[in-house]
Amino acid sequence: MTAVFIEDKEFHGIDYSENKLTKGDYENCLFINCNFANSDLSNINFMECSFENCDFSMAKIFHTSFQDTKFINCKLLGLHFEDCNEFLFSVNFEKCQLNLSSFYKRNMKNTVFRSCSLHEVDFIESNLTSSVFDNCDLAGALFENTNLEKSDFRTAYNFSIDLETSQLRKAKFSRDGLIGLLHKYNIEIE
Repeated sequence: MTAVFIEDKEFHGIDYSENKLTKGDYENCLFINCNFANSDLSNINFMECSFENCDFSMAKIFHTSFQDTKFINCKLLGLHFEDCNEFLFSVNFEKCQLNLSSFYKRNMKNTVFRSCSLHEVDFIESNLTSSVFDNCDLAGALFENTNLEKSDFRTAYNFSIDLETSQLRKAKFSRDGLIGLLHKYNIEIE
């Protein structure tokens, strides 16, 4: 079976949980109101694509390539981004639900998370250098041995980051956010 190459195409309201997305390369495509929940998107390449109002909950993304890909107002519950193709991996998220997803050991320099729910997301051993967490809820998110140098947490909330196990040089925090850095020490700040 020959993989297809699809460029500059828009896909609207398609339920890929029932009709499989054709394996291949998708470049500069726009997916709007599509359902990918529980779909197998393995070995598909998305380059400079945008997904708006799509549901990816529990989709399989083994060896899936996301290069310069944007997710806007999408539901991405329980995704294992560590299973994706590492080559040129680049994603940005705006108004997305990423709860229970995993970016374990993922190189994600300069990633932008804007107004996202990131409850219990696994960022263990990830490289998030110069990433932005703008107005994001990080309740229960895991940061261990994570590179957070030059990252921006000034408007993020509900995070807990261990100063001893993560790299935080030149990371930015608000005064209110300092509680998330001291949580481990069980001290009271008034």
